[in-house]
Amino acid sequence: MKNPARTLCLSGAMSTVILLAACGGGGGGGGGGAPATGTLGVALTDAPSCGFDAVNVTVDKVRVNQSATANENDAGWTDITLSPARKINLLNLTNGVLEDLGQIPLAVGHYTQLRLVLDPNTGTGLANSVIPSGTSTEISLDTPSAVQSGIKLINEFDVASGQRTDLVLDFDACKSVVTKGNGKYGLKPVISVIPTVVNGIDGFINPALLNSNVAVSAQQNGTVVRSTVPNATTGEFFLARLVPGNYDVVITANNRATAVIATVPVASTTSTVVVSSNSTPIDLQLAATPPNAISGTITLNPVSTTAVAYAAAKQSFSAGPTVTVKYQGADVVSGAYTLSNLPAVAPQLGQYTVALPIMFATQSNTTPGTGKYVVEASAVGYVTQSNLSVNVTTTSQSAINFTLTP
Repeated sequence: MKNPARTLCLSGAMSTVILLAACGGGGGGGGGGAPATGTLGVALTDAPSCGFDAVNVTVDKVRVNQSATANENDAGWTDITLSPARKINLLNLTNGVLEDLGQIPLAVGHYTQLRLVLDPNTGTGLANSVIPSGTSTEISLDTPSAVQSGIKLINEFDVASGQRTDLVLDFDACKSVVTKGNGKYGLKPVISVIPTVVNGIDGFINPALLNSNVAVSAQQNGTVVRSTVPNATTGEFFLARLVPGNYDVVITANNRATAVIATVPVASTTSTVVVSSNSTPIDLQLAATPPNAISGTITLNPVSTTAVAYAAAKQSFSAGPTVTVKYQGADVVSGAYTLSNLPAVAPQLGQYTVALPIMFATQSNTTPGTGKYVVEASAVGYVTQSNLSVNVTTTSQSAINFTLTP
């Protein structure tokens, strides 16, 4: 597996990760007067975005504070400032690549608040923007007012005397970019702090599939934990920085059957598991029946100005896992969603083995059945709802609607 790190001071993965590391600096703020110091480094990473060729954000600074209740103008902040602010295409940060944002000396102690500050869009330029797939038009990405005071991230960390603490921020572009109707897009940041040590799942996809919107994800119980897209030339993919445990690797592509490798073990924070090689890359079975779509609306009752609804199409294997095949955020104005390119054919399942290649077999006995999906609607603070059998074997299905309540 090739080294995913880039020679930059900012790191990232469609989810983007921010890592505070030894790469440059900036900053200021109250160090608390403590004589003992350590070093904090931050980097950014991302996973693939749904339906975009570029997702750009302009990072101004990263702020940390020992007080969990400190407001933006209170004392005690220490800043890593990027000068000038850096415009980063999150989609360049797949396969474990990190964009290094910088490092700074920091007073020893326990830190309970972490904020990522983005530049706002102005009339003179697009600090934050998207380019929808298949177009060359850069469109403004509306950002919440919080980007000026800093996007609050849930993370606590310690800085020890003479030691360096590294943080990686995973910016999930697929969940963070939402449609707002009339061709407009908004940023609802979904960012998590993930391990800095590189481990994960490595493999290769047949290069003949690379123009078919291939997506690869590591899942647990049908929840996407990490996702990426293969290298556009070699077909290599790397699902990086996974908490040790077992994962199901799900591979999708347009007009191909879904492929799943079940129970891939990531033993430690430093282990890399290989599921295919460049000499025996994974190929996806050509679908005899064209894919179809599922669409509808998700209504939040009561209406929320902060929560975003998501739709997911899932399948379960009789002797294997439940997996998410497609997912998408609903339009924040209309609630509309469309899950496109859902295979109308049976998926392929392979059990992980150390010996390669892993063999796949067609699974006709899935729940709810071949070409059928459980459609799940969810939003933070609302009760998840499901339609247990939506059939796309012969045609697309519309008006699969949900109303979510707390």
